[in-house]
Amino acid sequence: MAGHSQWANRKHRKQRQDKKRAKIFSKMARRITVAARKGGGDPELNPTLRMAMEKALSLGVPKDNIERAVKRGTGELDGGKLEELQYEGYGPGGVGLLLDIVTDNRNRTASELRHAFSEHGGNLGEQGCVQWMFTRKGKIVIDAENGEVDEDELLLSAADGGAEDLNRLDGTFEVLTPSDQLMQVRAALEEHDYPVQSSDFTYITDNYVHVAGRDAQRLLRLLDALEDQDDVQEIYGNFDIDESEWQKYEAS
Repeated sequence: MAGHSQWANRKHRKQRQDKKRAKIFSKMARRITVAARKGGGDPELNPTLRMAMEKALSLGVPKDNIERAVKRGTGELDGGKLEELQYEGYGPGGVGLLLDIVTDNRNRTASELRHAFSEHGGNLGEQGCVQWMFTRKGKIVIDAENGEVDEDELLLSAADGGAEDLNRLDGTFEVLTPSDQLMQVRAALEEHDYPVQSSDFTYITDNYVHVAGRDAQRLLRLLDALEDQDDVQEIYGNFDIDESEWQKYEAS
């Protein structure tokens, strides 16, 4: 397990335990507001909104917060001017990083990201500098904490529906699909009564950069600094870090 899967696994665990819940709630509210603004406030007719709401619920965001975010998106409440952007850059060791952003001030966001990259041994790049390393995929998260999901059967069902890969993460299975078949695969899994926790789009790479020692520790500090930014929704990277490096960082 490398790159985005390593980070997603630990980030999800941290989000469930994090005492700074307000920051997580704020990020998810922004994402829901943008989705509702672009595609309407009915999740049955707006798959992007549906996915954002499901992710928010999986992270413990209260339903009242979600409903207010939807209303800001549809104009029933004042929602401010939010826009979706992508930023790209390089981390320590030459790692490529791709960031999904939702912001109400792109100049402030660029300044804060540039500072974070610079402080931790990386640099914010120009548009397109690392995106070519990544491929957009669909991602479906299946709840596996109760132990009732058989991995082999899930793999067969997912493959029959058009899925490409299956990863075992912390208490979940992650099913990867072609980006244009995400909802098709999800529907196939739901027909087999698999407990779909959420679905979303992600970016993966076939070319990983192994980082260790000082570069690995600086990269992990950079990832945490970026994650702490209110405007940063998701971080994707082509890094591979040994488990011992993660443990060393978490212990510090």
